[in-house]
Amino acid sequence: MTVVEPREETQASAHAARQLRARISDGQLPPGAKLSEQAVARELGVSRNTLREAFTMLAAERLVDRVAHRGVFVAQPDADDVRDLYAARCVLEPGAVLWGAPDPQTLSRLSALTTSALAARDAGDVRAMADANQGFHRELVASSGSAELVAVMDRLSARMRLVFHAMSTDPQFHARYAVRNAQVLRCLESGDRDRAVHLLRESLTEARDEILAHLT
Repeated sequence: MTVVEPREETQASAHAARQLRARISDGQLPPGAKLSEQAVARELGVSRNTLREAFTMLAAERLVDRVAHRGVFVAQPDADDVRDLYAARCVLEPGAVLWGAPDPQTLSRLSALTTSALAARDAGDVRAMADANQGFHRELVASSGSAELVAVMDRLSARMRLVFHAMSTDPQFHARYAVRNAQVLRCLESGDRDRAVHLLRESLTEARDEILAHLT
């Protein structure tokens, strides 16, 4: 019988949590989806004990909800969650832009993401547009040079993907912010960080208010 060391078990649980977090962030697991312990453990190739620990991690991040006698479900964010998420983003992202170091490689990646978002808009591909927009905001945070802040952004992005399901009836929602991202990029390319931060905070605030209005 193979004995799994506690450290190995913890690492396996963290890896399983990362896989599930990525699937939520990619939109593969929608809000309210039930996560069958047996099926998910088999799919990820982990023990059920390992998966339970992964669920505990994700519950702490408010990505899943445990419901007594019913099981584990992908979280369904409410208005308070939206306010909390955007409060965090309005500090994290502008701070990264203002104090980070967007080198030419970063600007090139931001440009490619903006181009992809606008192309997806023209093609009517909402999923691809959302992916590119989220990638743009992640890249802004990555310009801080901090792996820790990127990890925080990844957790926020996974929760944001659940929030965006509420806007699925408005195909122009992501299109509007693809254009806003292009404006932020132009400011960064010209070296005007203050203007970029102003536009970014304005964009985040308006997106928050749109989502709240839709939810209420």
